[in-house]
This record gives sequence, structure tokens and C-alpha cells, in this order.
Amino acid sequence: MRATAHTGRAPAPVLDAHQQVVVDHPGGPLLVLAGPGTGKTTTLVESVVERIERRGLAPSEVLVLTFSRKAAEELRTRIGARLGRTTTGVLASTFHAFCFALVRRFDDPELYADPPTLLSAPEHDVRLRELLQGGRETGRVEWPASVRPALATRGLAAELRGLIGRARSLGLDPADLVDAGLRHDRAEWVAAGQFFAESLEVLDQQHQLDYAELVHRATIVASDPVNRAVLRRELGFVAVDEYQDTDPAQVALLQALAGDGRDLLVVGDPDQSIYAFRGADVRGLLRFPAQFRTRSGQPAPSAALRSTRRFGSTLLAASRSVVRPLPVPGSLDHDTFLRFREPASVAPPYGDGRIEVRTFTSPAAEAEHIALLLRRAHLEEEVAWSQMAVLVRSGVQSIPRLQRALSAAGVPVEVAGDEVPLRAQPAVQTLLRVLRMAESVAAGRSRQADHRPPTSDHRPPLAPADVEALLTSPLAGLGPAAVRRLSRALRDRDRTEHEGRRPPLASAQLLAAAVTDPDMLAGLPRDAHGDAQRAYRIASLVGRAADRLAADVPVEDVLWEVWDGTDWPRRLQRSSEAAGATSRAAHRDLDAVVELFALAARAEQRHRHRGLGAFLDEVDAQQIPADTLAEQGVRGDAVRLLTAHRSKGLEWRVVVVAGVQEGSWPSVRRRGTLLGTDLLGPDGELPALPSVSELLTEERRLFYVAVTRAQQRLVVTAVRGAREAGEQPSRFLADLGVDVGEPEPRPRRPLSLRGLLSELRSRAEDTDDPELRVALARRIARLAGSGAVPAAEPTRWWGVAEPSGTDVPVRPAGEPVALSGSAVDTLEKCPLKWFLSREAGGEQQSTSAQGFGSIVHALAAAVLDGEVPAHADALLSELDRVWGELQFPVSWASAAERAEAGKALDRFIAWHAADRGRTPLGAEVGFEVEVPAGADSAVLRGSMDRVELDGDNRAVVVDLKTGKNAASAADVEQHAQLGVYQVAVRAGALDELAGRPVESGGAELVQLRAALKSGAKVQHQPAPGDDQPLPADAQLARAVVTIRDESFVARTGPICGHCDFRSCCPAQADGRTLLGEPDDAHGTGTGPDAP
Repeated sequence: MRATAHTGRAPAPVLDAHQQVVVDHPGGPLLVLAGPGTGKTTTLVESVVERIERRGLAPSEVLVLTFSRKAAEELRTRIGARLGRTTTGVLASTFHAFCFALVRRFDDPELYADPPTLLSAPEHDVRLRELLQGGRETGRVEWPASVRPALATRGLAAELRGLIGRARSLGLDPADLVDAGLRHDRAEWVAAGQFFAESLEVLDQQHQLDYAELVHRATIVASDPVNRAVLRRELGFVAVDEYQDTDPAQVALLQALAGDGRDLLVVGDPDQSIYAFRGADVRGLLRFPAQFRTRSGQPAPSAALRSTRRFGSTLLAASRSVVRPLPVPGSLDHDTFLRFREPASVAPPYGDGRIEVRTFTSPAAEAEHIALLLRRAHLEEEVAWSQMAVLVRSGVQSIPRLQRALSAAGVPVEVAGDEVPLRAQPAVQTLLRVLRMAESVAAGRSRQADHRPPTSDHRPPLAPADVEALLTSPLAGLGPAAVRRLSRALRDRDRTEHEGRRPPLASAQLLAAAVTDPDMLAGLPRDAHGDAQRAYRIASLVGRAADRLAADVPVEDVLWEVWDGTDWPRRLQRSSEAAGATSRAAHRDLDAVVELFALAARAEQRHRHRGLGAFLDEVDAQQIPADTLAEQGVRGDAVRLLTAHRSKGLEWRVVVVAGVQEGSWPSVRRRGTLLGTDLLGPDGELPALPSVSELLTEERRLFYVAVTRAQQRLVVTAVRGAREAGEQPSRFLADLGVDVGEPEPRPRRPLSLRGLLSELRSRAEDTDDPELRVALARRIARLAGSGAVPAAEPTRWWGVAEPSGTDVPVRPAGEPVALSGSAVDTLEKCPLKWFLSREAGGEQQSTSAQGFGSIVHALAAAVLDGEVPAHADALLSELDRVWGELQFPVSWASAAERAEAGKALDRFIAWHAADRGRTPLGAEVGFEVEVPAGADSAVLRGSMDRVELDGDNRAVVVDLKTGKNAASAADVEQHAQLGVYQVAVRAGALDELAGRPVESGGAELVQLRAALKSGAKVQHQPAPGDDQPLPADAQLARAVVTIRDESFVARTGPICGHCDFRSCCPAQADGRTLLGEPDDAHGTGTGPDAP
């Protein structure tokens, strides 16, 4: 694109001496080294102005190339403003846009009568998968046996795209790749070269190009002697920004355009070369002086910009510490490079700046503290939301989690739509669910008409969770409570209509059927009538879409039927015109829907009437975000949340670099591939594999980019958790020169209206001062009356409304309540946690810590059973045999925990061999026994780690513990699990094993990770005296009453520190209700027994 016309002229900026040297360069090639904030864009713009206004070049003789549309647009705007006149001849463009225009101009006019379709990376993956599938069926390409099992996978298509792209960036043809495979005995390259040639033929026939192929063809066009002469006559000055991001093909293109000593200005920073994974090669910058020589044959000169205006001395010093370990290239002028590496801070906009490094006990604590510091910066320091950013290493892993946390805390957050795959966008997921339902309905109708059974390739219907997600989406507008009412009404009617003839269907199954059969929603009870009407509209929409599919209309038309079939588009449009978070979410959804329609249109253009199934497969196959060439603008006043890669070239007053963890940043694992993409070098040779040091250098550059985005305040965060969790801060944090304090837990109160409400309620409840309580109540009433905090309305508070109930008891009446020792313990500490984990199915997956305990327990039982000798060598050999089954996030955590397991087994052996005057009776002894529990009864079930008989033939139950924290003496006396074991022994649980009735001789904990000089720490719970009750008797009675009454209240205590349900707990300040209310409309419980 060309720069647009301007009225008036922007004043010339004041350049420093180093910038002026660049602008005054008399001509020929020049390399400019420019670090963060040194004014490289200003220098480049002024160099263009110099050529046009003082050296007589026509605007059409100037070409400026960069790597993003946003950067190109900024250059066009600034050049036009400086010249102050119509400058349609100045071309400021991305490399790919310029290549596209070049190919269309010089190549066969009949071939490009219509512009070719440029495939984004996700689209290219899909096309390659389709070609692989076709090749498998025809057998045209002979893939080696090592690759054949992966031919149907998405991963291989992505690897092929990477290998083909690398070959093209190196200037290699398919035959060159085949030859490289033959020379280096790599059969996969031979097959890939053959596939490469075939894919080019097919894509040419379909008028499609990927970006690597586009640059390759543009280079061929520009290198033609006739075309090269034309282009060099037309171009008097070429400038390139971000030169460190070029690949060999782009360097070859520049050689054709401006080689042989012509006027060429390139600006770059080798320390910010972070796109090697996309083919960028920093060696292009390092070799520039030798590759682009002057007319006299001398190496091109270089210059350095030495004044940074982005940040002050504190931030500058930290950035210098980060970059200092990077190597000093020998191919550049040594003095120039050293001057580039040591810039001075000149007139920073916010003083010296400040830097903080903070660690947290968990990812949740990290996210909540980030939200807190952003809110404080906005409220207390008056930093605009748009002047703050949160940067992460991996968008897929970190952005969704942080986006949820920031939004929940009331922080407006903006995530570029192309940071996440299209298929992961919420609005797209909603539309795709309807399309899948319609496809299922249409296929069912067709089979029914033809009396055909489902085929093996029939797409399964939506899972119940997807059906519920669709009904609670903005398209349908039902809330979770409405879905439950509707499910209950359908289940009740099904039970009534089919009683005695078949068992009632599950409510989820009925709900899924109703959404595809509107007739099922007729005649429901009055209380579900409104819910049924909304569901009926969705079911009708699915039916209409199925009708369109049956009529064989294009996918784009079916998609329009779904999109336009409700008032959702109108609601989104209205929301987009509002302000705040609602507007941002609406814009995000509208952008995603537009991209989905564009993808459907492109799919139809490529393949007429491919069908909905193929389109859904294509969307599902898009595992990566779209190319940044299609990047979308940022709207409104919001915090940017983006990857460090996307942050290059941007700046904010406050920057948080989050999740800087060892093992992920830096990630120094060599990213090997099945096809060996990283092994392909220039001319098809095999380069040396990158060393750990080289991988670390790439990661350090990325960290350097991240920490140099801040103008005023830089905050770097990490998690320092338990060693077995593998969460440790990155080694890079030490380079910042800032002391790192102890890891911080989750904040006590959020800095929000919700947090204020929680504080007011807590103070009002705790105070004994009646005047203070009235004053606090008045403030709560003021919040409630404002309408801004719905949770301040007392009728919404937990415990005010009547407890919810059900016709089906948690445990059948008239039958003993089944309990285990751990269940009684949890019910004592927090009934709500017991219910959520045991009854609601919210228990988290097993962790490496649980696996650690399971292995140690199993080996201890094997020793007692005689399966493994009680010797360290034998036990450690068995430990090593099974240790690899455990999953750890990083290898060092596995090694550390393996060492701890060895120590625990050593302590077990010492304890096992000690003479305690007791005889082993059994290990892993299972039991089930009915016992009285107050006025009720319970069935106790469980397994005892070890049982021994003491000198009085009483049973002593041993519980082996592998946790890090031992119980206190007072806790052992009241230990519910040990007490339940003793109650079970008293009730005869071990009589059959012992061959006679046995009494309890007490129970004990053996702490295998709490060392004493004598070995493992043993904590004993004594047996009760004659006719004396155990503490567990009362605990059992209370547990049974709790379950019978269904009084599952939340209780605070030490258990809260590692509870999986803290975020939805009414007894916690950071707990939220599940009512789906936005922002500050969350209820807050207080006190030790908040219901």
C-alpha cells in the first residue's frame, strides 16, 4: 500500500548525533544496530524524507519493508505526515504484500488474472492433511515405515509444513530435498520431497499459495536479469525494518532488489532475534556487511543508535544485565557493536523507573496478585488500562487462564483474536455446536429414509456437556438453573410415561434428544414452560439448518441460517456499541464470527460443495492461531494480554512478565521432529544440532524482549511451589538484580467492590461495637442501593435463602451410612469439601505426590508379604522399575522426589527391622464392618496399611504417612482416621484375620518423610480404657448426622490452604458464587461456618 495524502506537515523531530549519522549516510548499503526505544522508526522515516526532499528521489523510487501490517501502516502514516503532501508513490509494505504484488506483476498474466488464495498456516495444515490422505489411498509417495503410522495425524501435517517452509526459505526445490535425503540417508526427506512436488502441482491447480512459496516465487521473479534491471531502475532507495527477522529467501530477494552496492538501509537488533521457529535467521543480519558490499567491494559499514528514550536508568540497567551473557558476534564491527550494547538513557518519560520480582505459592495466587497490582496501578497511580500489559511465554498455556482471572477481578483485558485458534473462540464454539447438531439430525433423517444403520464414519452426537453449553450460551440464553429445571421436567415426564415398561433415561440423554426433536419440549409443566420455549427455538434452529443441509446448499449458507436465526447478532451489535468489558467481549465474538464466515467462504471457493463434515474437520484441525498478518486492532481502554513474541515493537507504562518458570522459560529441550526439519541446512547439508547454550541464547533473547517493553514499571512473576510440583522460578530472574522475597499466598481480599463488600460484612460480623456495626451496615446498604454490587443485597447472601433440597437423599434412608476413615476426617474439617469431592465428582486428578505415596505403600506391603526382601538394594530396584510411571512437569523434580522416596524407604526399613515387641498380622488389610453412630449406624470400609499384635495380643493399626507435614501431638489424639481404625477393630473387623476376637491396642502414624535420629517419626494414638469411648465415636456420629441432614457447610482451617475448591467456597474472600453474575455480583461468605 502507498502512503496517503496529508494536509499540513508534521514538524521534523530533533535527532541525536547517532540518528543524524544514519540520515546523512551518503548512499550504499548501511547496517544500523538499534536497541529498544532508540528511535529506529524515527530514524528510518527521516532517512526516507532525506532521500525525497534533499536528494531528489521521487516517492515512487522508495521502498520500505517490514514484518507486520501494523508496522507498515505506522510507517506510511508517519512518512506521509512528515512530507505533508500526497505521497502515493511511497511504498511501505510487509514483505509478503510486496511479494504478492511482485508475482502478480511479472508472472504469467493469465495465471494471475484472478489473485491466488494465500493460505494461512492453519489452512495450509488442513490442505496438507487432505493431500496426505489422498496419497495414502493412491500410494504415490512411498513413506518410510517410521513415518507411516503418523500419516493421518495433524502433527505430521504441521511438520511437513515446517519442512517445506524451511526448504523454500533456503531456496531449495523438491528435487533438492529428495537429493538431500539420498545423500544423508534420510528416507523421510526423499518422501517429503516427492510429496512437496505433488503438493505444488495440486495447489497450483487450485490457485493457492502459502507464504513461504510466495516469497520463493517472488525471489525467482526478481532474480530474473530482465526483471531485476527493471526493478533496480525503479527503486532508488530500499529500507528494511527488523532485519534480524529475515530468512535466507528474503535476503536473496533483497540481493536482487538492492544488491551490488545500491542504496540499502537495514535496521535491526540481533539481541531481539526471536523468530527462529518461523525460519528467521539472525545470521542474515550478522553477515550483512559481507553479503551487501559497497560498489568498491568493501564490507558494508555499520552504525549504532545509542540513546534509549523508552525507560530510565533502573530499567536500563536490568535490561543490560539480561542481555550481557549473549555472545558478541565476530562478524560485525566490534566497536560499533559494543556501542550498540551500551546505550544511554536520555530524557525518559517516567524517570528512572522501577522493577519488581515477585513469586507466589501457586498459579492461582500469581494470577490474582497480577490482577490486584493492575487495579492498584489504575486506581492509585492513575495508569490507563491501555498503558498496561501482561506478557507470557506461551499463549496457549497461559493466556486463557490469565484472561479468566483478570476478567473475574474486574480488570478489562484485551486478547488479540489471532492469539488463540479460531476453534477455541467462544462464539465460534457455539455456532459449531449447532452445526454439528444439524449434521447429526440431517444424517439421521437420511438413514431413516433409506433404512440404513449408522456408518463407521458417522460423526457422534454432541456430548451432554456440549448440549448444556449450547443451551447456556448467548444463542439460547438459558441459565444453569433453567437447564436443571428443564432436565428435571423431562426426566419426570419420562418416568411417568414409561413407568414399569423401561428404566427412565438419564436427564442429560433426554436433554440432548429434546434439542434435536422440538416435539419433546411440548406439554411440560408450567414452571418449565419459559425454559422449554427457549430450548424450542434452538431445536427449531437446528432443524432449519438440517433442512438446508439436506438441500445441499453451501456451508456458508447453512452457517448464515444459524447465525441469523436468533436475536444474538443484534444483541452483540448493541453490546459492541457500549463501553467496558461488555463491548470488548462483543467485539471479540464478532471478529471470530467474521473469520469463521471467511473460512467457510474460502473453503467453498477451493472445493465446491465439500459438505459440512469436511468444513467442521477443517476448523477442528486448526490447532494453531492464524498468521499475524491478519492481526486485528486493539479496541478500547483495556490491559493487553499477549505473548512475548507478539509484544516486540510495542511499549507500555506498566508491564507484567508472568509465568517465568524454570523448564518453560527458558525451555532448553531440543525440539526434535519426526521429519528432522531442524537438521536441514543450506544446500541441503546437515548443520550442527543446536547446543543447550544456543537454545538458552534464543530463550534469553525472548526474555530480553519482554523486559524491555516497560517504560515506567516492570514486574516479573513466577511460582515457587512445593518441590514435587516442579514449579520453580526461572534462572533469568537472578539476572534482573532484584531481591526476590518469600512466595506470596493468594491475596486476602480482591481490590474490587466485591472485596470491599466482603471486608464490610466481615468487620460487621466480628465487631462488638454496636455503633460501628450500624455504620458498617449503612455502608453495605449504600452499596446495595447503588445497584453496582448486586451481592450487597441481603437476600442474595449465603445462608439467608432456604437451603436447597432434593427428593432423593444423599444416602438412602433406613440403610447404614457408608464411611471411610478419610471421609470422616474430611467431614469433620469441612463438610462442603467432602460433598464437592465425593458426591459432586469434583475431586482432582491424582498428583505426583499421591503417586509417590502409592508406590511407597505398595513396596511396604510387599516387604511384609515376603514378595520383596527388606533390604535397601531390593527395594530401590523395585522403586526404579516403577518410578517412570509417575508424571512430573520437569525432570529435576522427578530426580528430587526419587531421592526423597529412597530416603522414605530407608526409614521404613529401619522402622520395620526395629524390635517393637509386636508381631505382624497383615498388610493392606481390607475391612468392612457395621458400627453404631450415635442414634444411627454406619458401615466402615477401608484398608489398614499394617496391623501388628502387641504383647497382650491386642491389634495395633499402623498408618504409613508419606506427606511432608507431620500432625501435632494434639491432632494425633483426635485423629479421625486412626480413631475409625480403632472403632473398626473394636467392632470385630480383624477377628477373622486373627482367628479370634481381638481388642484394639491403639493406632499410630509412621511419618516416613519426617526424620528423627532414630529413624521415622512415630506418633501413637492410645487405646481407650475399659468402657471408655473413643473420640472417633463422636466424630462418626457427627459425620452421619451431617450426611443425613445434608448440611454441607464450609469451615475454614488449615485444610483451606490446599483445598481444590477454594475459588468457589463461600467461606473464602476469593470465593465466588456459581450464579453466573458478572464482575462484582458475587456473593461472599464470612465466618468459620459460612453456609
